[in-house]
Amino acid sequence: MTRYVYSFFIFVLIFTMVGCSQNVNNRVQVTLAKPIDGDTIAVMYNGSEQKVRFLLVDSPETAHPRLGEQPFGQEAKEFTRSLVENAKKIELEFDIGPNQDKYGRLLAYVYVDGKMIQEELLKKGLARVAYIYPPNTRYVDQFDVIQKKAQKEGVGIWEIENYAQEDGFHPETIDSSPKENKSKDCLIKGNIGREKIYHTPDSPWYKQTKAEVMFCTEKEAVKAGFRPPKQ
Repeated sequence: MTRYVYSFFIFVLIFTMVGCSQNVNNRVQVTLAKPIDGDTIAVMYNGSEQKVRFLLVDSPETAHPRLGEQPFGQEAKEFTRSLVENAKKIELEFDIGPNQDKYGRLLAYVYVDGKMIQEELLKKGLARVAYIYPPNTRYVDQFDVIQKKAQKEGVGIWEIENYAQEDGFHPETIDSSPKENKSKDCLIKGNIGREKIYHTPDSPWYKQTKAEVMFCTEKEAVKAGFRPPKQ
């Protein structure tokens, strides 16, 4: 009897180890078909080309039929493109819920050479945490931590006050008309959001930045507690 109990124990132990191994290594390797947008790519999966929508994040649009191109959309698209086109290995990790959305796109965490693209986009401020539909929430807590750090640093979409909100991106909040110091010689725009950031005419989003104060020199802006946008 003891021998049977021991054998059963060994069987359970091996089964558990195999199960854990499968959980840890549940990524599926795929090949890139083409990059599409900041949060979408196309891959070859199960013998056919399929679109993959990155789980739990949302990047600004570049060619939406209704929304058109949004600020930081091209930056997000180029960043994702550079990652997937230069990757030696691309892998998908599915969550425990549905692995397709209503448009037939695969829903997955996407890895390039071991790095998760969602995390990299959030670090750069090129995506926000969004579309949280249980039970596909495996990494939402760590995504929130990364996003809060990007918000604090004021990078990417967080450079522009009220642009990224819980319900999406709001380009209409960006106003290029200054409220103060409209002198032709004072062209540096100061924006007060989570951080004080100033934009010179050479800044990528100078025209779209809402100016809450204007400065004549960068030295003047720094003295007032503002910093330039991070590159």
